[in-house]
Amino acid sequence: MTSQALRSTIASTADAVEVLSSDVVVHRDVMVRLRDGVHLATDVYRPAVDGKPVTTPLPVIMERTPYGKTQRSRSEIEPGMSQPMTRAEVAMHFVRAGFVVVYQDCRGRYNSEGTFTKYLSEGPDGYDTCAWIVDQPWCDGKIGTMGLSYAAHTQAALACLNPPGLACMVLDSGGFSSAYRTGIRQGGAFELKQLTWAYNNAKESSEAQSDPLVLKALEAEDLKSWFTVLPWSEGRSPVRWVPEYESYVLEQWRQGTFGEFWKKVGIYAEGSYETFPKVPVALLSSWYDAYVRTTFDNYGGLARDGSRPISLIMGPWLHGNRNTTSSGDAFFGENATISGNVTPSWLEFRRRWFERWLKAVENGVETEPPVRLFLMGGGTGRKTKSEKLDHGGRWIETERWPLPETEFCPFYIHGDGRLSDTPAVQGARPLSYDFDPSDPVPTIGGALTSGQPVFEGGAFDQREAPQFFGCRNPGLPLSARRDVLSFETQPLEQDLAVIGPITVDLWVSSDALDTDFTAKLIDVYPPSEDYPTGYSMILTDGILRCRYRKSWEAPELITPGEIFKITIEPFATANVFAKGHRIRLDVSSSNFPKFDVNPNTGEAEGMGRTRKVARNTVYCDAVHASRILLPCVPTGHIRNLRNI
Repeated sequence: MTSQALRSTIASTADAVEVLSSDVVVHRDVMVRLRDGVHLATDVYRPAVDGKPVTTPLPVIMERTPYGKTQRSRSEIEPGMSQPMTRAEVAMHFVRAGFVVVYQDCRGRYNSEGTFTKYLSEGPDGYDTCAWIVDQPWCDGKIGTMGLSYAAHTQAALACLNPPGLACMVLDSGGFSSAYRTGIRQGGAFELKQLTWAYNNAKESSEAQSDPLVLKALEAEDLKSWFTVLPWSEGRSPVRWVPEYESYVLEQWRQGTFGEFWKKVGIYAEGSYETFPKVPVALLSSWYDAYVRTTFDNYGGLARDGSRPISLIMGPWLHGNRNTTSSGDAFFGENATISGNVTPSWLEFRRRWFERWLKAVENGVETEPPVRLFLMGGGTGRKTKSEKLDHGGRWIETERWPLPETEFCPFYIHGDGRLSDTPAVQGARPLSYDFDPSDPVPTIGGALTSGQPVFEGGAFDQREAPQFFGCRNPGLPLSARRDVLSFETQPLEQDLAVIGPITVDLWVSSDALDTDFTAKLIDVYPPSEDYPTGYSMILTDGILRCRYRKSWEAPELITPGEIFKITIEPFATANVFAKGHRIRLDVSSSNFPKFDVNPNTGEAEGMGRTRKVARNTVYCDAVHASRILLPCVPTGHIRNLRNI
């Protein structure tokens, strides 16, 4: 494809200049033509002198977003701000540092043409946009990319195709390593945040914006009620008013097996690690984000050959909330923000990153710690003035992930509810429960995003409450349910730092043709004046759909009564279990509405309308030693982050 074929339908971006200030101008809605003839609306911010664009070619910073290139991004907020900065304000910051800034609406969103198909157009569309940018007289041939969440997915997608000009990246809470393993599906189950996202964003579709009746129809739907009649189907969903959104989300739901669908550019960076551009990459996420695994997979895959500078930052927040001090009901301290602790500001972090790798400014970025993590824990355990648990924490640094000093320690389950470092004895009785798909275990926080208004992530006491969808017994701990198996250590005699990836190995059986098993790691506080019955704080959780126990590519239904081993991989975490606390592992078979509920019938995924109660069994004898493997790090080996 020639550069001429990619030129904008507007002859020159010198046309239609809007002066924002004497030193910054913007060209609005430059329509960039793609290889298939679709045009994407693009805003180009440039330095100016007395309101006239500077003609000197400069490096470009680009963000491609489905959320509106002129809309405020909720993540562009610094401590002390009452609302996020506008994209124009963010752009002006970088323009005044000597960059051109490009914001673009993704295909089928806001002012761009075409049909929106979530994730799958972003690779070629991003490539074509890069080719157009480097062909412009205001570009010096170098492009840096940035953006949160979907705008991180767009970056990883275009990078998989090695576009011209790409010189560095800032992947903020996204950039699918494998959407099959995290982000769309997880452990074989479907992440229902895709349903809430489709419904919420269908309201901003071209159909809804051009037809007031479509928008009113969407707004009239009761999304929570629709979550009681899953699975959805064609014409039987709250998204039916915008068929293209209903179509893509149903396809994701029903594609249960890992095949060619999941290896497409845009949702499978793992498939391109060997050819991924050798450019510096900054990775950011947080322990209660939906993209913990994506971030660490990308770190491992891109750091493997040692050919590119990589920066990894993990905070304690929810998705994109890098300058908050709490998550859910837990307070992590005033030092939990990225601004003022890891970097003076998020703007400053990106400016220095782009100056170093786009302009070759010797600012010391490459000498900073490559891995910076927030280690949760160490607070007072009291209730704060804002009614949150003071869990505390601090920033630490290391040269690589997992930490070099990590020892993976097994903790075995026992039939009497103990969790200990010694396996159970020969002949120990297994534990059975009935898993009723009509009464799933409700989701109470955890690492997830985009669930509103149905569910929310974060650190919460694992106790039913009216704010959580599906709770029928407010005040009752989840461990009281008959379909939840809880295993706890004795109170710890000293602090224990758990930092790294988690695995749970279970020996199980079922009388169903297919079923799920879930695992949840919990920090259990002892009873106190503020929390008379203690506080059980979720750290991380995972799931495994048993038809995928042997392979993601070739599912096999269960032979009823067969005993087999499964491995569940909750997201990694970093937490200090304080002296006197207990480590708890909860095992069950559902976590709804975070994940879709297995009907236990063996039917095709996302299709079954019938349900079966499954008798599920977990084994804990010496031959079938079920356990959780925790990455333990001696507290004396943990290095605090150096002052910024």
